[in-house]
Amino acid sequence: MAKSSLKQRSPLAERLEGKNVILASASPRRRELLAQLGITFYQGSVADYDENYPASLSPFEVAEYICKEKSLHYYGCATLGTTDGYLADNHILITSDTVVILGNQILGKPKERSEAIDMISSLGGKSHDVVTAVCIRDNRRTISFSDICKVEFASLDKEEIEYYVDTFKPYDKAGGYAIQEWIGLAGIKSISGNIYTVIGLPTQRLYKELLNF
Repeated sequence: MAKSSLKQRSPLAERLEGKNVILASASPRRRELLAQLGITFYQGSVADYDENYPASLSPFEVAEYICKEKSLHYYGCATLGTTDGYLADNHILITSDTVVILGNQILGKPKERSEAIDMISSLGGKSHDVVTAVCIRDNRRTISFSDICKVEFASLDKEEIEYYVDTFKPYDKAGGYAIQEWIGLAGIKSISGNIYTVIGLPTQRLYKELLNF
């Protein structure tokens, strides 16, 4: 039988041959997106970091500041035998952060049901910005970038918002919602930008930057 001429790996996977890519993120959405790019990677972790940022920063600068701080607070990857944050010559570390901005205010992750309901209610019938930033680092260089997507919500009634919060419990999500869940299907009127930026990783820009890294 003749061998298939189809490529078994993506061009990016071939470019990263011999590199150990580490995604220091607990987000299952970011892990899924990175895997869908055809990248083999290891999951690392970030040491305790309270995600504070200087008050002088614009809301649009916060995500990039935080993901660079996460990179500096990288703790390690037990799979690779490192627990001290050390990056070997063949390591590439990726960290990321997402913020939701309504007007000039950052909406964080809701801590309880009432906060989640209030947060989503504030988004109803309005447009807001989602900024996801990425930091890529090895032991010689660091690059970082931000991508912005504008999202317009329809007006949602209280019953719809309570259904979403009680069913999907979006307490680990910036702005109190995930666009890939029910609320994105029923409540999003329009998106200007890359939907994957809203999900948690600006995949096209990340792909390009890793090709050139």
